[in-house]
Amino acid sequence: MPKPRFNRIYVTFLVVSLLCGVAGALQAPTLSLFLTNEVKVRPLWVGFFYTVNAIAGIAISFLLANRSDNKGDRRKLLMFCCLMALGNSLVFAFSRDYLVLITVGVLLAAIGNASMPQLFALAREHADRSASEVVMFSSMMRAMLSLAWVLGPPLSFMLALNYGFTPMYLSAAAVFVGSILMILFFLPSVPRLEQPVDEKVVPVSAWRNKDVRLLFFSSLLMWTCNIMYVIDMPLYITSDLDLPEGLAGLLMGTAAGLEIPAMLLAGYLVKRTGKRKLMLYAVASGVIFYAGLVAFQFKAALMILQLFNAIFIGIVAGIGMLYFQDLMPGRAGSATTLFTNSISTGVICAGLLQGFIVENFGHYPVYWAATGLAVVALGLMYKVKDV
Repeated sequence: MPKPRFNRIYVTFLVVSLLCGVAGALQAPTLSLFLTNEVKVRPLWVGFFYTVNAIAGIAISFLLANRSDNKGDRRKLLMFCCLMALGNSLVFAFSRDYLVLITVGVLLAAIGNASMPQLFALAREHADRSASEVVMFSSMMRAMLSLAWVLGPPLSFMLALNYGFTPMYLSAAAVFVGSILMILFFLPSVPRLEQPVDEKVVPVSAWRNKDVRLLFFSSLLMWTCNIMYVIDMPLYITSDLDLPEGLAGLLMGTAAGLEIPAMLLAGYLVKRTGKRKLMLYAVASGVIFYAGLVAFQFKAALMILQLFNAIFIGIVAGIGMLYFQDLMPGRAGSATTLFTNSISTGVICAGLLQGFIVENFGHYPVYWAATGLAVVALGLMYKVKDV
């Protein structure tokens, strides 16, 4: 079995993953707070911003994925996406106009968000060309993103609450500058291989493939559950459970920290167990997690349940992307983007569903809904073929 080559290029991939993840984790956790307190918009317009942002991200990422798989230098496209993300950070640092943010800001963010799937696609292509272990290396890159989400949110709130949002967004911009420089000087350009004629129909046939569709909808439901939890948990533990406000950050940080060993262990075990079996274990852990939130409402139980949450997200985030790539050979960019768009679509569904349930029934039923969706996701995943 080929071994990962931990040379300068591989270290750079890991560092760029960490930097891009930290930049994103600096901005995302406080976005609703920024729109509410700085831009002074109603909650309805906060939710509308998230919806427009997710829809724009899906459309832009598909366009960029198709281009990157067919022509051009993926490294240049990656730098362009990071440059747009840098521009987005500067717009948010200096503008408090909602119309500017939801037009220029969202457009730049949609292009910038495509940097992560392009980075993973470039890493996959480089690993394939250098005969390196793809699964383990991809799991390590994904672990860097989890590490970023351990570090980023506390730093984000510290900067925003103590120094203001402008220094926070400027900090994110500085991180993107570092990412662009590392990509420019250290990451390789991987020559595009000309696909055989019979493989040029892959973009169409891939979505017609039943297994791709099943995996997409299963992934969509998984991320819907996860985002519903992320949106609702801070409100649920304070309004319904009378637990400290800081517990939400502790729960999310604990889960992010536990995701790292879960991802690395999954990368080690995948050769023995296969992707399908690991994904089934992951979604089953998700069912246990959400059912546990229904059954238990005290701090110790919520902390223990984070282990199942970490297994769920850690494996799905790492192995799920590779599963799409293996079901869509020769289309690394499109496959990676299809995975990330299942996340974006999950964000849209989660925001609408969580808002509707809380508005009409309260916070507690959100976790019944998440449990049901996780069970459906498990059934869909069971039908996907192993690769």
